[in-house]
Amino acid sequence: MKHLLILIVAVALYLHFYPNEEVTQFYNEQKQVLLDGFSELSDTKVRLKADKIYLDLEHDLAAFSEKEVARLKEITSSRENVKTFYFTICKTEQRDVDFHINNEKKVCSTINRYVNMF
Repeated sequence: MKHLLILIVAVALYLHFYPNEEVTQFYNEQKQVLLDGFSELSDTKVRLKADKIYLDLEHDLAAFSEKEVARLKEITSSRENVKTFYFTICKTEQRDVDFHINNEKKVCSTINRYVNMF
């Protein structure tokens, strides 16, 4: 264990005094991947379950076409899909061609209730 610690300190000192761009870039990328992994595992925030949006809109699904329901299921399949849809469609003037304008507004307003949980 002591030898491993000495090796780590030696590598850190070498990189500090003799920086190598490629090694430093690799180190920073790996460090970020590791930190993101730890952050994902230790996240204690209350998070949005993507299917909650679908469940909230379930009583309105009679007004949706089959294509719109399929698109809604696709959007609510993951938190990342919901977030992407919200920032690309709801927060811009861009339209989703799969939804009727009124149904798109319903989906956006439902997602808007849970924005703080992304």
